Amino acid sequence: MVCSEKSFHLEAVIRGSIMSFVSTLRQWDEAVACVEQRDTDSALRIFLNIEEKTSKINYNIGCLYLNNDELDEAEKAFDRSIGKDGHLAVAFFQRGVTFYKKEKFEESLLDFQQAFKQLRGNQLIDYKPLGLTYKLYACEVLYNMGLIHAQTGKWEKAQENLLTALTLRAEAKFNHIDNALEAILKQKIYPLVEIRAGLLFKPNKHYVAELEKKDYLGKAKVVSSVVPADQFSGFAPLQPQVDDVPSTPKVPEVLRALEGEPHTVLYEFVPATKEELAVLPGNIVFVLQKGADNWASVVFNEKRGLVPYNFLEPLDITMTSKPMQIEQINENDDIPAPPRRAPPSRPVGKEGVKAVKAETKNSEELKACIVKVHFQFTIAISIAHGQPYGFILQKISSKLQLPPSALTLQYAEEDSKEKTIIEDSVMGAVWDSVKDGNLTLWCSVTEGKSVSHEKVVALYSYKTSTPEDLDFKAGNVITVLSKVNDEWLEGQCSGKIGIFPASFVKSLNG
Repeated sequence: MVCSEKSFHLEAVIRGSIMSFVSTLRQWDEAVACVEQRDTDSALRIFLNIEEKTSKINYNIGCLYLNNDELDEAEKAFDRSIGKDGHLAVAFFQRGVTFYKKEKFEESLLDFQQAFKQLRGNQLIDYKPLGLTYKLYACEVLYNMGLIHAQTGKWEKAQENLLTALTLRAEAKFNHIDNALEAILKQKIYPLVEIRAGLLFKPNKHYVAELEKKDYLGKAKVVSSVVPADQFSGFAPLQPQVDDVPSTPKVPEVLRALEGEPHTVLYEFVPATKEELAVLPGNIVFVLQKGADNWASVVFNEKRGLVPYNFLEPLDITMTSKPMQIEQINENDDIPAPPRRAPPSRPVGKEGVKAVKAETKNSEELKACIVKVHFQFTIAISIAHGQPYGFILQKISSKLQLPPSALTLQYAEEDSKEKTIIEDSVMGAVWDSVKDGNLTLWCSVTEGKSVSHEKVVALYSYKTSTPEDLDFKAGNVITVLSKVNDEWLEGQCSGKIGIFPASFVKSLNG
């Protein structure tokens, strides 16, 4: 009798859970259709009537409120979305936009910073595999961060964000970043970047269609026992609704979506064979199987193919918020993960042919050049070939944390030891002197200007984990050359230059 009651309750719970999932999908699809027909009021009403609201559905509700300028309700909806998925960068971005419109600039900046952090060093996140036709770019998050600094009168901070955005922009179409930089130099406010109205997370149409035409549970039958002494009454075991059912039932397509481990693509991969799959940095793929040869079978945009596993990084996509796991050096000191390393070499494919990355048509014009700058110490920065003198000067001055007016740049012509002062008129010759993708410049401080950098002392020893890191021991004095972000600094110690966690040091004056 007890077992029968447990079976009854278990089946009821399973049936209720699946029917709730089916209902949610149908309502979600209906609401999105209303938005496409520009009936946003009906869409909002349907979304609000969904009982089990996921992070994506709460995000959609927030977007509809935001587009209606109902900012308080939008904020609450994005709060719920982030509460269910603390890694949804686009939700932090939209809440940052909401706070900006409410003129809560401090809260807005924190959300944009959190969105940038969730990008985890990638240039973009493509949300299309998750149902949202939108790419969140790191450069546009930094663009909005710069705008907030400008709104609060921190013009240098704004300029720093925009210069970093220029180095991270993935496509040439982001000319609004250049326009924003010009506005900042004139201490003028520029427009906010927003997600276009009507862009929402959508359910997979195929899954909705499958649910409409199939009954995976079958019809439950209420029966009573034929044994007089048995008081059992409940649901009969679930039965298939078709004849000649195979011994291993086919898994419904709606459940196949849960297969595979989500991974973020770190580096661009261009296929060399038909078995391989093209992916770009920021794409989210689902790894079905990892082979011993370091190739992974993945699904992306409903296509299946092979991608080198070391081009991928596991991504935590959950329906509930999970705390980020951060390595700890000390019991009370959380150390952030280091910035991205250089792309690994490509593995050899199954046919024994090493894949070769295809170059773009205009690669010579778009190719980045490594510029080595000799100063009191040597720095190296990446600049797109053909950039004007003013842009190069701004990049170097930002790196050295010195005003552009205090710096003089020189270069040496090929096969010549004499150095020539750089100005706009000689930029053609400067770029002609590039050899093997490298350009060497010399930088000096204009007479009458002095150079000073902050000094910090190491609280703990730090050992390098990547070639760009700076190692040091507790008690070492480090010269801070620049600020990478809120968690990392670039500095010089014992003749070496690299980046290190800001939490490992303190100011000598502090």
